[in-house]
Amino acid sequence: MHKSDRLLRASAVCALVAALWFTVNLIHPVGPRVLLWVPTAVSAAFLVAGFVRTVRTPSLLPATRRFWRHLTAAAVVIGIGVSSQAFDVLAEEAPHGPQTGPVMLVGAGLGVLIIMYALFRLPLGRQSPGELLRVVLDAGTLMLAAAVFLWHFSTRSALHNGDDTGIFLSLLVTIIALLAVFAVAKFVLSSHSHVDNEALRLLAVAMFVGAVAPMFRPWFEAVDPHLFPDMVSTPFIYYLALLAAARQRTAPGGKRRGVVPAQQRSFSVLPYAAVAAVDGLLLSVTWSDGADEMVVVGSAVLLTALVVLRQLTAFRDNSRLLARLDHSATHDGLTQLPNRVLFHSRLEKALATPGDRPVAVALIDLDDFKEVNDTLGHEVGDQLLVGVAKRLEACVRAEDTVARLGGDEFVVVLDDADPAAADLAAERMMNALRQPVYADGHELPIRASIGIADGRSGDKPSVLLRHADIAMYAAKNLHGTACLHFDPSMSVSGSDLGTELRDAIANDQLFLLYQPIVSLDDGHIMGAEALVRWAHPVRGTLAPDAFIPVAERTGLIVPLGHWVMRTSFAQLAEWNAVHGDAAPQVLNVNISARDLREPGFAEHVAALLTEFAIAPERVVLEITETMALEPGPSVVNLLRLRKMGVRVSLDDFGTGHSTLTLLHDCPIDEIKLDRSFTQSQVDDRPPVSAAVIHLAQALGLHAVAEGVETADQAEQLLSLGYIAAQGYHFARPMPPARLSELLAAKQSLMPSTAETVATA
Repeated sequence: MHKSDRLLRASAVCALVAALWFTVNLIHPVGPRVLLWVPTAVSAAFLVAGFVRTVRTPSLLPATRRFWRHLTAAAVVIGIGVSSQAFDVLAEEAPHGPQTGPVMLVGAGLGVLIIMYALFRLPLGRQSPGELLRVVLDAGTLMLAAAVFLWHFSTRSALHNGDDTGIFLSLLVTIIALLAVFAVAKFVLSSHSHVDNEALRLLAVAMFVGAVAPMFRPWFEAVDPHLFPDMVSTPFIYYLALLAAARQRTAPGGKRRGVVPAQQRSFSVLPYAAVAAVDGLLLSVTWSDGADEMVVVGSAVLLTALVVLRQLTAFRDNSRLLARLDHSATHDGLTQLPNRVLFHSRLEKALATPGDRPVAVALIDLDDFKEVNDTLGHEVGDQLLVGVAKRLEACVRAEDTVARLGGDEFVVVLDDADPAAADLAAERMMNALRQPVYADGHELPIRASIGIADGRSGDKPSVLLRHADIAMYAAKNLHGTACLHFDPSMSVSGSDLGTELRDAIANDQLFLLYQPIVSLDDGHIMGAEALVRWAHPVRGTLAPDAFIPVAERTGLIVPLGHWVMRTSFAQLAEWNAVHGDAAPQVLNVNISARDLREPGFAEHVAALLTEFAIAPERVVLEITETMALEPGPSVVNLLRLRKMGVRVSLDDFGTGHSTLTLLHDCPIDEIKLDRSFTQSQVDDRPPVSAAVIHLAQALGLHAVAEGVETADQAEQLLSLGYIAAQGYHFARPMPPARLSELLAAKQSLMPSTAETVATA
């Protein structure tokens, strides 16, 4: 930063010259006294110029520029006040005391008020009452520590001298300085997103130095009355402020992102440093048996009390936070039911109970739930899920567990329940679900399918859940809300396609198509998404919707995912070898929830990257919102993948629930706008796609629009700020050979561009 900012280098030189020249005169007076004040005046000019540069930086947010504009005005009036002090000192033959004349007091006081006003105008992040209390206690600790030092080294001497004017001026300067320290400390310790955290930290240090530096005046006055600590401290303060302005200009984020996350509390060490400083002063005063011993000792005790109170509030809030985190890790965020993790834990516990005890698992799936979401919206769908959850909870015993597996699937662990008891519980659930749910003015009838698996202690949880799943799908063939117990004969028909899929993976019946991801600006190919298809020998080519659910129920989704990744990685390596820089820069691959739960999934991806010599950042793994919300191994694998450099994309963005919470908590790099928003009709209302791109830009995420089918949709997305898209408007999914031809021809996939060239 110093190399690229001449003002900053000049200010540093002024501060260094001021310190050296002051040290020389401290040893022996040399040259005219006015030279001691020259660095201060020059540094003030540099500071104002640096602040003006920051105000004129176009990439900063309006609130940020306003803050630095106020600081520019404060620097001007403080500079006038310091210049007045220098004039007063030079005009006297033997200056005595702090020499804080009326102009100096007005300039310094007005400057501090402007700074506090600027801080007050800064937007702060939302904080809980406990967080606000801790911030005030920390800032108060710093202010009290500064007050002790000012009392000991400045105000006390004025009281002893009996000079009423000196006492008044000293108290006024002390109050102004303490208010400044409190204000700056409070805002540095608070959550903020408009001013760089390091810049605020530098400003806080500068204000603290300005508050405590005058206390050294009696020491220097005893050596030479013309020596003032301001001669050294003021150029240093100006340099710190100028460094803060330069840091603000170069801070990452600009208009799109906050500068520093609110969670970073880099100044939390300051209160403890303040306690240590006052304790050091306490030892010094006690050792010398000073007259102000009781004042310093009392202040030290009060400081300790403040810190203890602060710690108690922090411990209380931490315990509450841990309780919330523990609940969030084991419960569904929407319905507050136990989630998949807690369900598996309780099922394993029930099956591991000693003795021969019956255990039943009931799997409930809401039929036609997708139509509710599509026709009435996700908010109504969420209300329906919450209503169903409450009814299911009311149908079971206290020792049973009702959990939400994800989407519209619920599961119940019926502990110590034989088939007859399971039938009674299922009957209660069906009766409860036959009544419609009222959500947002809509009467929503419920149709559910319930599958029950009857087990006993010692059975495997995965087998019991799979049996319940098979029974549930069999119940879907019955009319209305229905329930079936698992029977071994059910798995015969249900396993036919699964058996065929296992053979398809082994016998190369699967193949991949690749849909280009193009630049909306010029239509060139940026990447490609791998899409799996099944060349069934009897049924013809099958889309993923026809066999992915079977793969998930039978556990074949893991070998299927491994096949897709190996095949697509090998294809990308081939494109790299043939086309070089013209090859797709990124390869998007869809992965399943089961993949993410595999303990060695991240290591498997790393081994494939090494085998095919592919840079991790060129692979984008696409997940769904429901998958990303699952805690435990899923999030661990995501974190490991991103640490390796692999990018993670959130597919079909906007169609799930708790999306904003997901973006905050889940480690992702990209969002893919769902085709339902891409293809929405243009009217007078702002499109959802506009809100999504602004959200992505604010969070620093790459955004890709899916399902672009017309030139109008492409033009609208480009005008909103999207840079990448995919859809039939550019190209349908194609075999790798066809995509290779397009890469070799370096052909634009923008239809309008091709038509323009042909016309010309």
